Amino acid sequence: MRLAFAGTPEFAAHALRAIVAAGHEVVLVLTQPDRASGRGMALRPSPVKQIAGEMAIEVLQPVTLRDVGVQERLRLAGAEAIVVAAYGLILPQAVLDLPRFGCINIHASLLPRWRGAAPIQRAILAGDTQTGICIMQMDVGLDSGPVLLSAKQPIADNDTASSLHDRLAVQGAGLIVDVLARLPMVAQPQAESGITYAPKIGKAEAALDWRLPAVHLERQVRAFDPFPGASCVVDGGPLKVWRAEVVAGNGSPGSVLAVGKNGVVVACGSEALRLAELQKAGGRRLPAAQFLAGNAIRVGTRCASIAA
Repeated sequence: MRLAFAGTPEFAAHALRAIVAAGHEVVLVLTQPDRASGRGMALRPSPVKQIAGEMAIEVLQPVTLRDVGVQERLRLAGAEAIVVAAYGLILPQAVLDLPRFGCINIHASLLPRWRGAAPIQRAILAGDTQTGICIMQMDVGLDSGPVLLSAKQPIADNDTASSLHDRLAVQGAGLIVDVLARLPMVAQPQAESGITYAPKIGKAEAALDWRLPAVHLERQVRAFDPFPGASCVVDGGPLKVWRAEVVAGNGSPGSVLAVGKNGVVVACGSEALRLAELQKAGGRRLPAAQFLAGNAIRVGTRCASIAA
């Protein structure tokens, strides 16, 4: 098929690679404008832009798709479908109506659960035991269109947002290739019950509130790996927690109950959390034993809930 593709992060790059490898002709790629990142704050292209460059595919980076000039460029591309994956811009009706087969979205949840920007993180935070991929026919709503094809993906007890993302990216790439080979397909409307929303993750959510149960904080650590990283304050300095486990323990929330080579045990609203992988500002992620060799934390120390 003759296609256009709209996506930005690595999740979308997996799908773009798979679509081209399946023999489809991608004539135009839409992706977000280059963003400043890193210590030097240099402008960096998105993963999708990098892949498109390697494949010599034309790239557009509009700040909005409501611009009539951008819409005209899309029309002239003559795509039979526009595949969308974690693009980051709203597609207006004028764009949705352009291709013969419409716009088809790769969404990382089992709709209608977790519509929105951060379905992977929200599923882990909620303690869900499974998620999946939905290939959806897009409409003007927020991930509300009918579903063409879906597949489940279990969430393991030790899954982070990173590990779950990687499996879902591969699964999504396979499913979109399957759907493109089977078009036209009959899409099934989403259920009217069980709708939940997955708003974008904010850095403020990274702060560990020790008044909450340890089971919640453990999920928070996994859901915010790799971004923004669960955090707290110890001895006046910010500390990120990258790996933790729920253990038995009682005490004033935020107080350090034990310190050893296996980690730092902190009291929570119920039970306790053993912090097993830590990172101080400007440092590296380290297993607890290595971290403690250069950063003393004593029993009785108070861990604050709000990072600096």
